[in-house]
Amino acid sequence: MYLLDFLAGWVAGGLATAVGYPLDTIKVRIQTQHMYSGVWHCIQSTYQREKAVVFAPIDLIKIRQQNQTHPHQSYQGPLSRDLLSKPKYRGSIHCLITVIKEEGVLGLYRGITALWLRDIPCFGLYFLVYSIFTEWLTPQGQHKPDGTATLLAGGCAGMTYWTLATPMDVMKSRMQMDGMGQQRYSGVLNCIRESFRQEGTRVFFKGLSLNCVRAFPVNGLTFVIYETVLAFLRKINLKD
Repeated sequence: MYLLDFLAGWVAGGLATAVGYPLDTIKVRIQTQHMYSGVWHCIQSTYQREKAVVFAPIDLIKIRQQNQTHPHQSYQGPLSRDLLSKPKYRGSIHCLITVIKEEGVLGLYRGITALWLRDIPCFGLYFLVYSIFTEWLTPQGQHKPDGTATLLAGGCAGMTYWTLATPMDVMKSRMQMDGMGQQRYSGVLNCIRESFRQEGTRVFFKGLSLNCVRAFPVNGLTFVIYETVLAFLRKINLKD
C-alpha cells in the first residue's frame, strides 16, 4: 500500500515540477539579481537570451544553474560583460562537482538553515490548509472530495504556503548564490540584516506574486494527479 502512495506521489511531483519549473527560474532570478525591473522584463530577457531553462536535481545546483544567463545562439540583443563570459557550469553534474571542489561538501548545504526556517513551519500549515479545505468542499455523504474540490484545496494550500514562505525563500536563494563569488553573508541572520538594510522591507516579498501565480495550478494539479494515480493503482492492485 505504501508503495502505491510512493508511486502516485512520484508521478504527481514530477509532472508538477515540469509545469512550474519555468516560473521557478524567473522567481529565483528576480530574488537574486538586480538587473530586472519586474517579472515580465525578466521573462522577456530570459527568453531572448536563452530560449530555454535547465533542469537540476538538487536545490543548490538548481539555483546556481538558473542564475546562469549566457545567451542563446539566436540572441541579437546587447551583450553585457556577464553575457560575454562563458557559463561556469556545463550541466548539473559539472555544477555538482565544481561546488564540491571549490566549496567542499558543505557547500552543497549552503542556505540549509533558511530552508529549514522556510519549510518546517510552512509545510505544517500547507497540509493543514489542504485538510481544512477538502473537508469544507466534500459534499455530505461522501468520504472523498471530487477532482474540482481537490484542485481548489491544493491550490489554496499552495498559495498559503508561498505567502508565508517567500521571505525565507529569498534568503535561501541569496545564500545559495553566495558561493559563486565573494561571500557576502556570514549566516542567515546576517543575510536578513544586510538585505533589509540595502533594499528595505520589499526585499522579503520579491517573487511573491509569481510564487502565488505558480502555486495555485501547480499544487492543485499535484493533489489531483496524486489522488487520480493512487486510485488507478489501487484498482489495478485489487484486480491482481
